[in-house]
Parts: sequence; C-alpha cells; structure tokens
Amino acid sequence: MQSVTPLPDHLVNRYKDWKTGPFLEKQTLHARLASEGQSPKVMVISCCDSRVHVTSIFGAETGEFFIHRNVANLVPPFADDNAHHGTSAAIEFAVTALKVEHLIVLGHSQCGGVRHCHDSCHGALPAGPAGFLDHWMDILRPGYERVKHIEDDAERIRALEHTSVVIAIENLLEFPFVRAAVASGQLSLHGLWHCIGDGVLMYFNSASGRFETVG
Repeated sequence: MQSVTPLPDHLVNRYKDWKTGPFLEKQTLHARLASEGQSPKVMVISCCDSRVHVTSIFGAETGEFFIHRNVANLVPPFADDNAHHGTSAAIEFAVTALKVEHLIVLGHSQCGGVRHCHDSCHGALPAGPAGFLDHWMDILRPGYERVKHIEDDAERIRALEHTSVVIAIENLLEFPFVRAAVASGQLSLHGLWHCIGDGVLMYFNSASGRFETVG
C-alpha cells in the first residue's frame, strides 16, 4: 500500500513528548487499564468536530468515558437489517456489555453537519448528487420541520443544533436494549449542548421541552 506514509515529524515529536511525560506520570493507571479492562460509567455521543473536547469539558481521566463521535452527534433510527451500523454497534456495546449508567448526547455550536442539513433543507445548497454526508444528515431532516418557522437564520440554525440532540435521544429510545435499560433504572439519558465560544453548557429539560444552562 504505497499510499500509506510515515507520520510527519511534528506528530512523532508530540508522541515522544507524551510517552516520556503524561503517559509516564500515569503509567500505573495505564497498566491497570490494560490488565483489568475498561469499566466506564458514562458513554458520550459527540460530534467529530475538532473543537469539541469531551474529556476536557468534564475533566475526565483515561478510562472514564466511552466516547463515540460522528457528524452532528446523531443517532440513527433503530434498524434490524444486517447492514453496517457503527453508531448503533457502539451504543449496543456500551449499554449491553459495558453497562454504562449514563448516556450523554452532546451537541455544539457552529456545527458544520447541522449547517449542511439546514442549508440543504432551506434550499441554499447547489443541486448535485447526494454524497455520504447528505445521506447521513437525512436523520436530522425531520428536525428541520420543527424549526423552519423561526424567521432569524442564526436562531433557526441554533434551534436545529438543539433539535439534533433531541432527535438523537428520541432515536435512542427506539433501541429495545436502551429502552429496557432506562425502564429498569440501569441507564439515564442526557441531552447537552455546548457553546464553543464561551464554554456554556446547556441541558435538555424534558419537562419544559427547553435547553437550560448547567450550573
């Protein structure tokens, strides 16, 4: 495979710094995780966006969070069709094998995936064949119907970011093993939204149907 090349020097140097610094300082922890395996209590489904740093937001240590990232922190509807389902597989493993106690869906501001869905539904994208991103964002398209009445563009996009979290939770509850874990009290679901610019964290209050500030 001639297209695979060695790491660039700046990444090699960063690895060396980590191996002789932070890793060495917590070598006992890493050795324990290697021998005993993982037992996280929390799963987080977050966006691929490089600006969303889940472990930093919550001050999580290595081994604390089981993290799955995809475009726009979406959860597809449950489908028992023998196809490839990466997000669904991660959820199944976390809930049924790791038996996490909390499952967090974490959305964020300035989400490119949400903006793509918004602009596509709003007729603001040039016509062309649908790609992988378009098909993935079909999961959120029904959410646009919930916010399209909002006149201000920025407010509508922000509302769609919030809606991506709500739809993910709604779809989570279509999974039989998630629904059973919630009903038994094993699992709690949480919907959060993070503002990249000012660090504000909001949670979805199911009683009011609104996002409210944490803390």
